[in-house]
Amino acid sequence: MTWNHGEVNSEQQKQSENRSRPTTDEFRAFVASGWAPRGAGIPEQAAVVPYAAERRAAVSAAFPGERVVIPAGGLKVRSNDTDYVFRPHSAFAHLTGLGSDREPDAVLVLEPIGDAHGESDAPGHEAVLYFRPLAGRDTDEFFGDARYGEFWVGARPTIDDVEAELGVTGRHIDEFADAVAKDAGEITVRVVREADSAVAALVDRARAVATEGADQAAADQRVEAQHQADDELSAFLSNLRMIKDDWEIDEMRSAVEGTHRGFDAVIADLPEAVRRGRGERWVEGVFGLHARHHGNGVGYDSICASGDHANTLHWIKNTGDIREGDLLLLDAGVEVDSLFTADITRTLPVSGRFTDAQRRIYDAVYAAQEAGIAACKPGNTFSDIHAAAIRVIAEHLHEWGLLPEGIDVEATLDKEHGQYHRRWMVHGTSHHLGIDVHDCALATREQYMDAELRPGMILTVEPGLYFKADDLLAPEEFRGNGVRIEDDILITEDGCENLSAAMPRTADDVEAWIARIWAERS
Repeated sequence: MTWNHGEVNSEQQKQSENRSRPTTDEFRAFVASGWAPRGAGIPEQAAVVPYAAERRAAVSAAFPGERVVIPAGGLKVRSNDTDYVFRPHSAFAHLTGLGSDREPDAVLVLEPIGDAHGESDAPGHEAVLYFRPLAGRDTDEFFGDARYGEFWVGARPTIDDVEAELGVTGRHIDEFADAVAKDAGEITVRVVREADSAVAALVDRARAVATEGADQAAADQRVEAQHQADDELSAFLSNLRMIKDDWEIDEMRSAVEGTHRGFDAVIADLPEAVRRGRGERWVEGVFGLHARHHGNGVGYDSICASGDHANTLHWIKNTGDIREGDLLLLDAGVEVDSLFTADITRTLPVSGRFTDAQRRIYDAVYAAQEAGIAACKPGNTFSDIHAAAIRVIAEHLHEWGLLPEGIDVEATLDKEHGQYHRRWMVHGTSHHLGIDVHDCALATREQYMDAELRPGMILTVEPGLYFKADDLLAPEEFRGNGVRIEDDILITEDGCENLSAAMPRTADDVEAWIARIWAERS
């Protein structure tokens, strides 16, 4: 079975014939000559190797005797002949340890050891990474391929490099099609379909061997069962990230540390953001600079929402001015090179001091967050965090007289007949955090919302209150102010650890934080 992986897997870059570059045999020979020998050294084994091996072992145990295919995904066209910066699929990154922009078009295959039914004295899987290795200097790719060539995008690792760095078997991507088709009629093959449609189609063609000669109804039933098996694999790999190992926790600490630096830099430049106009973009750029310097970049589009924009929960346009007297809601996180990301929100008074009305809102949100964090302990369920925080929100709204007449706290918390408080806090209080900013997204309700908190989980606690400028039910002095406070929480054996605790949270501490940084800058 033949397959031109590089052309099929990644999105095509359309080019006219006017871009072609005639090349002569003489030129090829000239370009291939006169280079110093490549360095003989190979990379040291990455620190993640034993942890990634344990993760793969868990997959192996869950799918004994089956071939498991986890693609990295391919390049995506940004505009004409330019691509977006590559980010591998999260499951691929988790099981290989490759992050940043490593190895587009690669595919990790967990190949069962023994015969097609997994019957062997050494049960388990061999981890094989199919990828595009370094091309020779005597190839057109070396100098002529603007998408993959060494002249254009730098040198790729060799097969020996990958094997030394990751502790897996390395093979050329050209071997993948035949490898995945081997015994496909006798062995169960699962693939992470959403990671790469071209790889999924190739797996489907290989699996179709088993349906040859069957009637259409039987063939359709088998295809449906195969796709269901793929969905089960994707869900398993998503849930596998729910409990972080020690290496992952250290990566999260680094992401939080970098995020703290970024927030410090934003605070230092707040007066400049006000002075220049279009200050939300200035804030976005300042944080992005520090994110890119500390790690891979931002973990998600930063929300740099000033004034009434803070009441748009996912305000990522960041086109507005920042004005004296505004609150700036900054929801941002640094993604480190391993792709683990922080997710932290602070609401900052642009002038350095909260107004009385802003402080009332802020203190209510802080009290709700404290209640949510207190609920972060083993034995509680994930949903207990939201229940604790939202009760405090409801109590403040009731105290302020904002709930409908005759509706008390218990009535609004009634999920079938209440929920009036959600006008001012529509979102949930928490989500799992890791390689994806909303990690473990394929978990069922039983595995997520109703699940017991366990040591090693990392999640956010982020209540808020949002009073839109045109909300006639809100007190006039509240309108146009939105507040959210968000921290990254590690569940421990006896409670929790706030990984972002070094970033001030109380209203007084936030004001002192701003004053200190401005004093240091002046």
